[in-house]
Amino acid sequence: MSGYSHADMSSENLPQTPEQQGRKPRVAVVFGGRSSEHAISVVTAGAVLRSIDRSKYEVLPIGITTDGRWALTADEPARMAIADRRLPSVEDLAESEDGAVVLSVDPASRQVVYTEPGAVPKALGEVDVVFPVLHGPYGEDGTLQGLLELSGIPYVGSGVLASAVGQDKDYMKRVFTSFGLSVGPYVTIRPREWEADRDAATARILDFAAEHGWPLFVKPARAGSSIGITKVDDASGLEAAVREARRHDPKFIVEALLRGREIECGVLEFEDGPRASVPAEIPPVSSHDFYDFEAKYIDSASGIVPAPLTPEQTAEVQRLAIEAFEAASCEGLVRADFFLTEDGEFVINEINTMPGFTPISMYPLMWEKTGIAYPELVDRLIQAALRRSTGLR
Repeated sequence: MSGYSHADMSSENLPQTPEQQGRKPRVAVVFGGRSSEHAISVVTAGAVLRSIDRSKYEVLPIGITTDGRWALTADEPARMAIADRRLPSVEDLAESEDGAVVLSVDPASRQVVYTEPGAVPKALGEVDVVFPVLHGPYGEDGTLQGLLELSGIPYVGSGVLASAVGQDKDYMKRVFTSFGLSVGPYVTIRPREWEADRDAATARILDFAAEHGWPLFVKPARAGSSIGITKVDDASGLEAAVREARRHDPKFIVEALLRGREIECGVLEFEDGPRASVPAEIPPVSSHDFYDFEAKYIDSASGIVPAPLTPEQTAEVQRLAIEAFEAASCEGLVRADFFLTEDGEFVINEINTMPGFTPISMYPLMWEKTGIAYPELVDRLIQAALRRSTGLR
């Protein structure tokens, strides 16, 4: 069966715009998912749902359970927050234990259908744009983006390639290096390498440690929110750190410690191209070895916005953030994370194509200090997605 993009479709086959149909654009906020960042995605969705202008858009919340079922969920943002250190889940919000939302893959329809065992499928109407606030694999990594491309539904954020690159720390660094961006020393251990000869793979890590020194950071290659990361002070902690990383991803990377300051910068795509926010600094958290999951989301450790940098340093990190955005062919939004080393060089650590998006997350805070408040930021991202077609672009 031959494929086609919107550019190949005649205008008579294209879906009518909401305005042509005499209605408001319909936004499906898709959240949750199968990754270890499920709960943070739910928290993000609550913030986005709370901020969408209901006089301007219709909203359809769709949660993806931890086992991958698309569920119709309550539009109740208050139930999506972290309460008493308890993380929320889609399972708690789903309107039915076995009902499922099905997205059409016919790009001429954009229809969403709700099914329950033993019941007639119920049409939920068309979706004009998807705001996917999923983090990690099966959502932020190009998989959902590919489904939406097949369905012909515009969506917020980067496309398939950039999402995949942004999720895989190994290939992300390779792309950055090829575009002349500085990255820190690292080594990647792929699944077959570890499973075929664990001793040889461990020896390669120890050789890396001998060259760059301890401590090292062992990370899942395709996870986020600092989940599965261990700071390893010596060889005795390596086995447990690898086991923890591989619990989240069979592919893992080992990074050398970069001494310096952690600096972040937001990138937002405007009609005339990407622009960078004021940067932020993540100061050391005294009760944590590094800026880990607990520090970010449970203890709500905050950054300094704007970062105390010289005007020249600010301009440089903003330039590099946009370069990283362009290098990975990103769209919509990105948070770029850097180290400002002791010798004054900015080294890029990673990008996040769907960064944490709660009101206390660094990406919205950086844009608020730049002059774009959270509700306006959400609106700009939706409008940018509505302007952008699916297909090759």
